[in-house]
Amino acid sequence: MLASAWAALLAPAFTAFGSPISWLELVAFVLAVWMVVCNMRVHLLAWPLAFISSLMYFGLFWDGRLYGEAALQLLFAALALWGWWQWRFGRTREGEALKVRRLGARGLIKPALLTLAAWPLLGLFLSRATDSPLPYWDAFPTVASLLGQWLLARKYEENWPTWVVVNAVSVVLFGIKGYWLTVVLYAGFIPMSVVGWRAWRQAAAAA
Repeated sequence: MLASAWAALLAPAFTAFGSPISWLELVAFVLAVWMVVCNMRVHLLAWPLAFISSLMYFGLFWDGRLYGEAALQLLFAALALWGWWQWRFGRTREGEALKVRRLGARGLIKPALLTLAAWPLLGLFLSRATDSPLPYWDAFPTVASLLGQWLLARKYEENWPTWVVVNAVSVVLFGIKGYWLTVVLYAGFIPMSVVGWRAWRQAAAAA
């Protein structure tokens, strides 16, 4: 029964640019767009939406042998629970409730360097331990997204430019794999991230 349900989710809903778009990808697409809109508005509903859409994208990417992206979606699901907790109960070092703020270039240097160091290491692992067809393309958005999720959960403004970079690389990756609806999704995320960045910058300045 589970196998038939899974096959139904992977069945084509329609075709775009010569590639079938599954029901799984379609529903995950809708939830992901809704999630980003909630993030832009700093709405707590973003995190449950992130949890569900991440699990759906895990199934999609695993089926497509993008193991780095698939593993990332499981981490996203776990981080969605942590992010919800942070937005609901998290505190700054001063003991205040989290609010939109800037981390600053000095605070961003260490996590950015860790991200750049982890990228080739994960790419090497994927190239040797899996049959991923694009190990290094797969690895970069995986590690950079972890940085973006941490910044987002702690309500740092810098999460938005991080997502601009992640989404741009992801557009190329998913285009190569033929996930055209997901390409549209991540391409749309780029201007949405710019809008979110402006909104959070204004909120941080007001705070």
